[in-house]
Amino acid sequence: MLTVRHVLNIKGNNVWTINPHTTAYKALQIMADKNVGALLVIDNEKVVGIFSERDYARKVILHGKSSKETAVGELMSTTVYSITPEKSVEECMALMNATRIRHVPVLEDGKLIGIMSIGDVVNAIISDQKITIRDLENYISGSDFVFSLH
Repeated sequence: MLTVRHVLNIKGNNVWTINPHTTAYKALQIMADKNVGALLVIDNEKVVGIFSERDYARKVILHGKSSKETAVGELMSTTVYSITPEKSVEECMALMNATRIRHVPVLEDGKLIGIMSIGDVVNAIISDQKITIRDLENYISGSDFVFSLH
């Protein structure tokens, strides 16, 4: 079973955060610089929201607000679902699908240790399936069969 922790160990634990007073414009600059689609919003060391490109498109542009004057706290999604590192990648994908979200903070003992994006989940599942297929092909052909440990 491929776990969230395993994916974080491979991709790294970088999490880009902002505070609720950051302007949407500054948040977009950070997202562009870091090549990410969302930033976690932290206040007093606690996750209080998430600000994504989708929030910007739906809550700034469509409402005629100014990204240079509007604080992320007015725009962020305040319902934040999280997952623990022991959960499987499939459980993470199920949470994302059921809640229609694309980014999930990973919390261990209440502490933020990473973030999973839908891209991370898809890449992990595809990689895991490729390993399984290779192992099965080697088994069928009888050539140097060794199970891979994920």
